[in-house]
Amino acid sequence: MKTNRNRIFLLAALASLAQPALAAPPKQAGKSPVKVFILAGQSNMEGQAVVDLTGKDYNEGRGTLATLIKDPAKGATFKHLMGADGKWAVRDDVWVRYQREKAPLLAGPLACGFSVYGDPHHFGAELQFGHVMGEALANQVLLIKTAWGGKSLDVDFRPPGSGGTVGPYYTLMISQIQDALANLKTDFPGYDGRGYELAGFAWWHGWNDFCDAKMVTAYEKNMANFINDVRKDLKAPKLPVVIGEMTGPWLKDAKDLPPAAVSVRKAQEDAASKPGLKGSVLFVETRDFVRKPEDSPHPGHGHHEFGNAETYFLVGDAMAKGMLKLLPK
Repeated sequence: MKTNRNRIFLLAALASLAQPALAAPPKQAGKSPVKVFILAGQSNMEGQAVVDLTGKDYNEGRGTLATLIKDPAKGATFKHLMGADGKWAVRDDVWVRYQREKAPLLAGPLACGFSVYGDPHHFGAELQFGHVMGEALANQVLLIKTAWGGKSLDVDFRPPGSGGTVGPYYTLMISQIQDALANLKTDFPGYDGRGYELAGFAWWHGWNDFCDAKMVTAYEKNMANFINDVRKDLKAPKLPVVIGEMTGPWLKDAKDLPPAAVSVRKAQEDAASKPGLKGSVLFVETRDFVRKPEDSPHPGHGHHEFGNAETYFLVGDAMAKGMLKLLPK
């Protein structure tokens, strides 16, 4: 009997050695509460920057992140985005959640790939925004992206305070934010369950409204109402808000900048200075970040800033640094 028992123990031990070791459950890398930042807007916020694609369809890789990081004059700016192993960095103290329209949810640690395309070859403003926040804050950071291409503030994102029919994408945006907050443990198994704080809201938008004269006229009022309504619906009356300036295809010294684009940019800036908003809302200039089409992956996509990785990196950087100015010390 003793021999049989020993044999059983031996077989069990051998079987356990044959089994792969179970991976340790993930742990939250930063402190609680989780600092939550919302990144909202239209197709530029969806993420159109190219990471590493090349060939004729991508202008032989000009203006991609992979090309920029090898540039002797610019590479140092982007070096933190690549690890010592030559792979793109993954930051576990910053999480990203992006529910694309009619496509699977993207959720995980910050890295390239949280764009509308759902592949590792594109990114948006969230990449550098997240790196800046991760460096500045000891807390775990969560970025919730709510962005859809071709959507106006006057109709699609129309806030309740502007009257008329509330924009379906305003409603969807609020719903997605609430859903993300309710499912932290599901989407991020490392979440320690010790709470979160709505820390800021970043808005990068403007193209569709600039194309319609009536929408241009209403932009400042809609922007102010939008901020007030977001704060009300999220029960965050002092939520810091950064408005990223509308970009587009116009270079720093552009002489063909349409009056409507000038008006939308001014409306964005003026909205940030309105009574009740000034001091907790910041307008951030981004116009100088647009690069030449011939130096970019998509020379014909001016509405997407030509897909230039430097543009999206700098926009995310400026918006994050603007946000830090608004956060409580």
